[in-house]
Amino acid sequence: MFLATSNQAKGLLHLSYIEHVDAAELDRGYEDVVTLLKAFPAGFSMLVDLGRLELMDTDCVAALGKIMELLDQRGLERVVRVIPDPAKDIGFNILARFHYHHNPRITNCKTMIEAARLLEL
Repeated sequence: MFLATSNQAKGLLHLSYIEHVDAAELDRGYEDVVTLLKAFPAGFSMLVDLGRLELMDTDCVAALGKIMELLDQRGLERVVRVIPDPAKDIGFNILARFHYHHNPRITNCKTMIEAARLLEL
């Protein structure tokens, strides 16, 4: 499952990857991200939660790149990723180099508590 939510008051987009995620799910979720971003000015932050991810299909790479490019175009400034199990990271840092042309600040955390502190939530 892919879930996109936001907290407009904090300028925060929250993307959660839960259980088994496939490319079709990310393609459907892309429209949710587009809709949420309409309310954000440039300079927003994003929290990426991989804490409940069990499996992400390798064919998700293209869809992830498409989402990253959209975020980059809309002015993403900061990315905080929660990755408790490094084996579940399918190469976000590598994808970021190709799809984030404006180089947002990126931090990886092991826990949501650590991420919340960084984002001052």
